Amino acid sequence: MTSMKITALAAALGLAFSAAAIADGMSKSAYKAAKGNIETEYKAAKAGCDPLLANAKDICKAEARGKEKVAMAELAATNKPGPKARYEVQVARAQAEYSVAKEKCDDLAGNAKDVCVKEADSAHTAARADAKAQKKSAEANREAGEKTQKARNEATEEKSEARKEAAGDKRDAEYAVAIEKCDALAGDPKRACVNDAKAHYGKS
Repeated sequence: MTSMKITALAAALGLAFSAAAIADGMSKSAYKAAKGNIETEYKAAKAGCDPLLANAKDICKAEARGKEKVAMAELAATNKPGPKARYEVQVARAQAEYSVAKEKCDDLAGNAKDVCVKEADSAHTAARADAKAQKKSAEANREAGEKTQKARNEATEEKSEARKEAAGDKRDAEYAVAIEKCDALAGDPKRACVNDAKAHYGKS
């Protein structure tokens, strides 16, 4: 199956899972039914991967599994909304995208594969850092609304620190990608590449 067909299949699965995850009212029976629908859609999606071969099959399965995890997280967030639930949805999406990205790297070899994996790691780190920062900000905002001006000031500091932490995590991940790309070189060009990367990302 071509990558276009795989992408189309993934899009179709996404629509099915999203529809299943939107439960109206979220009574116990509605939640159970929605969960059952997601599980059924996953089994059908996984079965649809069977005709594929080699890494295309692995990618298809990773996409199906990722869609299921995201749909389950979205369902839980619909059932019990809040900062933690929204965070879990973002983490599930990041993990799903990461798993698929790493599978796609298996189609490559040598330094191209190493760079692909590092880029997947970088994107995953960035997504999780953003999710963590947003969760902390939401929690800080909620606490600030319940406390005094002092608490509001502390919340502002916490949000600032969360953003700095997220930026640092993403910068470290980007630096790792830059260094990995230098491995395709040798001698003076490689040393220059490494030095440029260190200078750009403030590494000693």
